[in-house]
Amino acid sequence: MNPAARRYAQAERQTASPERLMVLLFQAALRNVRAGAEALERGTAAEAARPLTLASDIVVELHATLDRPRAPELCDQLAAIYRFVCDRLGAAALARDARAAREAERALAPIAEAFEAAAARLAAGGR
Repeated sequence: MNPAARRYAQAERQTASPERLMVLLFQAALRNVRAGAEALERGTAAEAARPLTLASDIVVELHATLDRPRAPELCDQLAAIYRFVCDRLGAAALARDARAAREAERALAPIAEAFEAAAARLAAGGR
């Protein structure tokens, strides 16, 4: 990333709403899952390690943000998906298995898309 783009991204993170920050986390997680999977598909496992680890770290943080008292059933469902994603990312890294990374991507992408849509509705003043 060039310096100007890096400064813009930093400014966006510093001024973003909590909902926008969550969207940025989901986007970063998916970007890293995809980068790791692509590296594994190319046969460059060394290049896959960092993005897969970053994606896993982000998903762990997403798990930590769950507000169980507010929505216990939803949080239980999301927690199970986050655990699955982390498991598949770990398997991808250990076994150098792009399919496991793609399974993580398929599980995480719909949640990211739904959260992005919900955040957009909130930003537009809707509920």
